[in-house]
Amino acid sequence: MDFASNFWNFVWIFFWSFAFIAYLFALFAIIGDLFRDHQLNGWWKAVWILFLIFVPFLTALVYLIARGAGMAERSASAAADAQAATDAYIRQTAGAASPSDEIAKAKALHEAGTINDQEYEALKAKALSGS
Repeated sequence: MDFASNFWNFVWIFFWSFAFIAYLFALFAIIGDLFRDHQLNGWWKAVWILFLIFVPFLTALVYLIARGAGMAERSASAAADAQAATDAYIRQTAGAASPSDEIAKAKALHEAGTINDQEYEALKAKALSGS
């Protein structure tokens, strides 16, 4: 075997390995989307899974064409929910105070004479605006 033959065999194996891994990613994305979809009946989910097992490439292609838009919407919705949960957790652990807590702190500073009336009103307005 010469160098060119070995090189093209390597390229061929590399290409098919890439194609197989890409198919696995698509397959897992489809299966994840099937179980994320709450509007689809359980029997239809079972039918999609059976077709994915027995006619995998054609079923994956049909699924991506027929349900691709809904798949993107469910994925975006799941990402937005995860981001909202993360933001809420960060706010909770960071100890972000409620507007009433901020106003109470500003009132205590005002009564202690640390800030004047204008600064107190500015802090109060900022707390009430939520920024």
